[in-house]
Amino acid sequence: MKIDEAFQEYMMHLQLNQGKSTNTVYSYSEDLKQYISWLHESGIENIEDITGQHVQDFLIYQSRTKKETTIARYASSIRGFHADLNFIHGINDPCINIEVSGAHRTLPDVWSVEDIQRLMESFDDHDPSQCADHALLETVYACGLRISEVTSLTLNRVDLDTCTIRVKGKGDKERIVPLPVGIRDFLKYYRDIVRPGILKEKTNLFFVNVHGRKMTTVHVDLLLKQKCIELGIQGHLTAHKLRHSYATHMLQAGADLRTIQEILGHSDIATTEIYTHVLNRQKFDSYQENHPGQSVKKLDFHAKK
Repeated sequence: MKIDEAFQEYMMHLQLNQGKSTNTVYSYSEDLKQYISWLHESGIENIEDITGQHVQDFLIYQSRTKKETTIARYASSIRGFHADLNFIHGINDPCINIEVSGAHRTLPDVWSVEDIQRLMESFDDHDPSQCADHALLETVYACGLRISEVTSLTLNRVDLDTCTIRVKGKGDKERIVPLPVGIRDFLKYYRDIVRPGILKEKTNLFFVNVHGRKMTTVHVDLLLKQKCIELGIQGHLTAHKLRHSYATHMLQAGADLRTIQEILGHSDIATTEIYTHVLNRQKFDSYQENHPGQSVKKLDFHAKK
């Protein structure tokens, strides 16, 4: 099988069969183009002629001018390419014994449980605007969602009776995410009491701002910047750092790595494994009893409008 033919087939497979996003497909494509160009320059035209030594030589060649993180990314892209060919066509996988040593990934910036509790406790939930902001941030952290995922949630996707959320993630892939029991009453209060009072026009979006419109990433970024100043928290807290913190804190609480992978919507467990490097392995009694999502302030959720 010709290398270029295999490359085109793999790109189509990523996009159509695996549902990878355009950006992800582009990243794989750019990495593999360099690999394939190097193979052509080495006189290799057929997939069957590639050996483990060829792959190793390419990575060594690139390591002369590229960072370790880039080499690790190349290795991951090449492994995926050959693993796919092996699965579909039974072509020998030259990457089976390939190891990339010394590749260091930048650890995600994680906030302490205490700082996140201070953030959540800083909202006045009797104020509709603050309550709406608080509800969104609690959901980001309690469920490990991407900001784009939480702002696009619709009413029918949030089941507060069963404490589950149906999330549409990258590549329009759906996954079921558990919601901590500890914040259920708070979200019911927001949904049933606060949200109807700030709606200006009919929408099925679960989270809306005080003007009744969709929450935006810019709004959330500005909100968190203001909160950091208000609370004297050093550094810049972002919604994505809340997601990083969720994953790390859940692993600290003893959650299984595969479970965290599924909840976060990672297609490759290697992406999730990065969080194991920022753990202190402190154990909590249980997820439902100790998840920081239980920190919602006491409020009369059954108060009438």
